[in-house]
Amino acid sequence: MPADAEHIGSLLLDEGLLTRRDLERATAVQAESGLPLTRILVEEHIIAEADIVRVLARRSGLEYVNLAESTIDPAAAALLPESLARRYVVIPIGFENDRLVVAMADPSNVLVVDDLRAITGMRISPRIATRSDILDAIRRLARYDESVADLADMVADGEAVEDLSKIEAAVEEAPVVKLINTLITRAVNERASDLHLEPGEKDLRVRFRIDGVLHEVMTTPRSVAGAVVSRVKIMADLDIAERRVPQDGRVGLRVNNRPIDLRVATLPTIYGEKVVIRVLDKDDAVLQLSDLGFMPHALDRFSQSLAKPYGAILVTGPTGSGKTTTLYAALNVLNKPDRNIITVEDPVEYRLAGVTQVQVNRKAGLLFATALKSILRSDPDIVLVGEVRDTETAKTAVEAALTGHLVLTTLHTNDAASSINRLVDMGVEAYLVSSALDCIVAQRLARKLCQRCRRPHEASSEVRVQIGLPPEGEPATIFEAVGCKVCSGTGYRGRLSINEVLTVTEEIQRMAVERRPSDEIKKVAIEQGMRTLRRDGQEKVRLGLTTLEEVLRVVV
Repeated sequence: MPADAEHIGSLLLDEGLLTRRDLERATAVQAESGLPLTRILVEEHIIAEADIVRVLARRSGLEYVNLAESTIDPAAAALLPESLARRYVVIPIGFENDRLVVAMADPSNVLVVDDLRAITGMRISPRIATRSDILDAIRRLARYDESVADLADMVADGEAVEDLSKIEAAVEEAPVVKLINTLITRAVNERASDLHLEPGEKDLRVRFRIDGVLHEVMTTPRSVAGAVVSRVKIMADLDIAERRVPQDGRVGLRVNNRPIDLRVATLPTIYGEKVVIRVLDKDDAVLQLSDLGFMPHALDRFSQSLAKPYGAILVTGPTGSGKTTTLYAALNVLNKPDRNIITVEDPVEYRLAGVTQVQVNRKAGLLFATALKSILRSDPDIVLVGEVRDTETAKTAVEAALTGHLVLTTLHTNDAASSINRLVDMGVEAYLVSSALDCIVAQRLARKLCQRCRRPHEASSEVRVQIGLPPEGEPATIFEAVGCKVCSGTGYRGRLSINEVLTVTEEIQRMAVERRPSDEIKKVAIEQGMRTLRRDGQEKVRLGLTTLEEVLRVVV
């Protein structure tokens, strides 16, 4: 912080954050204690530290960084020893072109900036942050580094732990527990959907999938891989002695006082077992339909189908396109005390209050088809089938929709129109498919633009055509991804669905019975008001929700 107390006091008075009486009281305390005025203002609870820093940042022309919301690049932080970071109250947080971005409590201290330049060998781009945020970030990274270092020291240098008895002892040691807990906490804090532990020839690589894209987080010596993987397997109640076949399990825990479910899957590889941990945040489990990114016209069509007492609603798309999330959001709308809702899933990802959920158990012979037949004898009003994978499941689901049940399920197809012929190809009679189907939603997930750093620019004539506008006309503004600390430099934060909603009308029913090609069905659906995946994506580009590159990445 700048040490000029009089200057700081007048700045805060001008901003209306401080009264004359409070300033006089703080100045009197400063005269007695000799402490900086800003520290006294914070400790006496006269003004929040973040408010002081924001004012100083604005007046000095420097960028304010909220480290509590920002992701710190471990590679940048590693350039400065912890002891020096504490002494100077600074922390490197990332890279910008050929400069090192450093969060500082007092960026006006040119001597510290010179020292940082000499220590790191890089030019420094200072940012301003609160003293408490910087010290908290240093403590977090120190714990992370300690857990990795302790774990590496726990085993012999360059020697992997292969003896089962040694592994069982090692996984109970504090360094292993600390590293896994730190990784899980970090994954949750950074909104990762999956955590990958991948053993290689020489190291163990850790990656997070954030907003659908994998990011490398760290690598550790391969010597720790056995202990790390075994610790995860013990948490998920898996057999640590069995390394030849895949296993899967589940862990329930609390992270930052939030209930989190972890779905663990192991896969034998030539270098050891790869572990993928799916992170399921129970607080974010059930969204509203309006939160998913449906445009008003698509949401109206989908909601009308959900309001019907019977029929089949399909949600289609490739793996990872958010089909299950959409179905859960639909169940959230339908979940009322006067309705009996039963689901069969593989696996059950989220627990829903008021809903009876059945999990497929292949070893016990409980498959989708057998579970669905039993469900239909349990007086359901609404049935959710996790996925239609075989002929028997497809036939039973269609028959359930025809006998007075509302059936929600998923199917792997590229678009909505091709789902009709896919069901027929699976062995369901065309006339049954046409009568049962009421609505088909095809969707993809695209990354949302970070609202803090997105940059507007005028669309060129070529881009205008790609987003569904004529080459010439009134200027059209779209946004591009830039990257900031809030979005970890990616330019994107969060995801939204791009979808098309096909309502099965009488004309489309006739075409289904006649086994007409999917492209003809699609053409009629467009004439009847369906907006295609590409058109929906184009509209979201024009609204500044995502970029053209994202739409082209996820929509063929």
